[in-house]
Amino acid sequence: MNLPFLIACLFIIVRQTLSFRSSQASVRTLCRRGAAGRPLDYATGWPQKFPAKDHCSRCGLCETTFVSRVKDACALLPETGMSRMHDLEVKVHGRSRNTHHAMDTADEGRFGVLHEEIKLVKGVEMKDSQWTGVVTSIALSMLEARKVDAVVCIAGEHGSWATPEAIVAKSGEQILRGRGVKPCLAPSLKILDEIKQDRSIRKLLFCGVGCSVQAFRAIQDDLGLDEVYVLGTNCVDNSPTPKAAENFVRVGLGLKDIEEVKGYEFMQDFRVHAKTGDGYLTKPYFCLPGVLAQPSIATSCLACFDYTNGLADAVVGYMGAPLDAGRRMDESFQTLTIRNQRGTEMIETARKRGRLSIGSTATGKGSFEDFAMSTLKSDAIVQSMIGGSIMEKGLPDLLGTMLASILHRIGPTGLNFARYSIDYHILRNYLHVVDEWGETSAKNIVPVYAQKIVKKYLEIDSMITLLSQILKKK
Repeated sequence: MNLPFLIACLFIIVRQTLSFRSSQASVRTLCRRGAAGRPLDYATGWPQKFPAKDHCSRCGLCETTFVSRVKDACALLPETGMSRMHDLEVKVHGRSRNTHHAMDTADEGRFGVLHEEIKLVKGVEMKDSQWTGVVTSIALSMLEARKVDAVVCIAGEHGSWATPEAIVAKSGEQILRGRGVKPCLAPSLKILDEIKQDRSIRKLLFCGVGCSVQAFRAIQDDLGLDEVYVLGTNCVDNSPTPKAAENFVRVGLGLKDIEEVKGYEFMQDFRVHAKTGDGYLTKPYFCLPGVLAQPSIATSCLACFDYTNGLADAVVGYMGAPLDAGRRMDESFQTLTIRNQRGTEMIETARKRGRLSIGSTATGKGSFEDFAMSTLKSDAIVQSMIGGSIMEKGLPDLLGTMLASILHRIGPTGLNFARYSIDYHILRNYLHVVDEWGETSAKNIVPVYAQKIVKKYLEIDSMITLLSQILKKK
């Protein structure tokens, strides 16, 4: 036996074991710290001093004394990930999603627990919103009707569109500060200590995205509240920092004056739509540089399997809504998903106050599986996992515009576009989790409903090939 070779092998094994266990040890240490009430400092420690490290979504939990609950609450720890979704759905909705039965318009395996069919919705006369103000309208209505004493939402720090700030809103004016999507990781839970200490808050509406909602659901009973409502939004691929979001606007959209931006979104017509102070612009996905993807998407978003915000009482999104050619965000329908009776109560409160216009049941058409696989195979992040080539430059504007128009015409629409987007992101993120922690760990991290979708696509040769290429690196 070659002794130096044997020693080298033992060194590698020990190093890898210690590396894997380091995150577990850090969680145990932080739990002990949390018991003593020692919040972590974002400015000096994020992300490496936070339990989920590079996969931390900066939900804000660890910046409060509730850091002691991180092991139970965090949705992105490498030991558990989002595998607790099933049990939390039962706790919140009274049952988990039915992954065997499909409703006429939407299957629960993808869209989560459905109290009723997914509907189309618009806000009514809500100026200066990124869309038509559906979330803002519901929040205002709940506060005005005294259904809640306060609303947790994300405002822009110092009026910035890119720098999120969690606030506890107790007036309509404060709620209006939360209009517009903030395109980067937002510390929604940073206000937990404030809520617990404020005895005037007995009934609360919490607005947030999936990772924040999962953590909030795990600790909400510790807040001592009488009533809790959760209003969610669909969420995918946030920028890691305000600077990254601003860089996307400069490089991807070619806007020099970033302060003019009022919001942007990746829309169903295969274009990025952006609202500015004096106009509106669109740019085909295919014209964006491939090298822009990695720095523009938070690593935490690559380990997320809750695109549809399965633990909220009601959810507002847009991927399942129709988008006619030439339509703007602030003219378009969004989708409304109601998961339980509390969700129904919120929507009825807003509707009775004339703030919501409820449309027809959402529908969809067109094949989505082939689109999901085609997108996955060409994805810049997936290509980086398998050592493939990444386009430094996007397509010329004319060619990109033609391609986007053709795909919008022949591709999936409505709820089938949503299915396409959900499947693509679940598949990409599954590959990321396998790449980071291995196939065995992925089974402990990925929720059952997502594993079933992955299993279906693993019947396709190209998906098997992608997974094999990643496993060969291990």
